[in-house]
Amino acid sequence: MNSIIRVPLNTTPEQFARLQALQSAFAEVCNALAPEVKKSRVWNRVTLHHLHYHTLREKFPALGSQMICNAIYAVSRVSRLVFQTPGSPFNLNKLGDKALPLMQFANSCPVYFDRHTLSIKGTKLSLFTLDGRMHFELTLPEEQLLLFKVAKLREISLTRRLDGLYELVFWLEAALAQSIHISHTDALEGQGLQQTQEVPAEILAARSLIPDYLSIEVAT
Repeated sequence: MNSIIRVPLNTTPEQFARLQALQSAFAEVCNALAPEVKKSRVWNRVTLHHLHYHTLREKFPALGSQMICNAIYAVSRVSRLVFQTPGSPFNLNKLGDKALPLMQFANSCPVYFDRHTLSIKGTKLSLFTLDGRMHFELTLPEEQLLLFKVAKLREISLTRRLDGLYELVFWLEAALAQSIHISHTDALEGQGLQQTQEVPAEILAARSLIPDYLSIEVAT
């Protein structure tokens, strides 16, 4: 069973501006990598990392090494959605030998985190920004806090809702709780979250084919 936990962030104006700056910087890295996908027709995350990590790291030093990795993940993830999902108008089987379209990420694109850039200790949440760590009090029902202990964390993203509020979205793959002994002294306390992993293609296929933060520029 898969679970999604949404955590709204009650930000001050200064915190909001920092998250906005991070989101814009993240989109900028994605947009620097997207033309390489178009040119090479390669979007495997590991291959993209080997080919472009060092260049992106040098070009965008403020974002840090792990956020560069997360931006590569974001481009790989969306590329699979756009070019591999059977229902996509830009599926490779439909494009044939035509040039790939260029993907353009808006500043509203999700920012992906992992155990290096976001951590939870007890009820304290800490996340990376361009100006250092930002801290929040994690106020969740006890059953959701326990879910972090018994479920595998697959993905963490920061998004901005239609009402302008930032929220963190945790996608968890629940294990069988009855087979796991839960104590109040292990799991979250003193530990970071698991690293971001690939989301299965069948999960992506069930979502909106072209996210609203992504524009597609078709070659003429």
